[in-house]
Amino acid sequence: MNWLHDISYLFGGAFLSNAIPHFVSGVMGRPFQSPFAKPSGQGLSSSTVNVLWGFANLVIAYLLIARVGNFDLRAADQAAAAGVGLLLIGLLSARLFGRFHGGNTSMSA
Repeated sequence: MNWLHDISYLFGGAFLSNAIPHFVSGVMGRPFQSPFAKPSGQGLSSSTVNVLWGFANLVIAYLLIARVGNFDLRAADQAAAAGVGLLLIGLLSARLFGRFHGGNTSMSA
């Protein structure tokens, strides 16, 4: 396996993880933090902006996972690479967005 493909799958998983909260918040009609808010990443963006940003992240995830190499979900190394990217950005997002939405109540900030 080409290690560059694994790196691509890792970043694909990260973009997939980032797409979820933005897209879901947007389709629910809720504002959410985005890089386009003022201040960036802290202020709220409209639900429309979040749907667009979430969709853009889905497209990038698709390109990095499905169009690089020959991704096989049954191949442990490939699935692990995408899963690690998904998990790492998920944990980072939980920590960062938890400051704004009360998700860090049991941990010190």
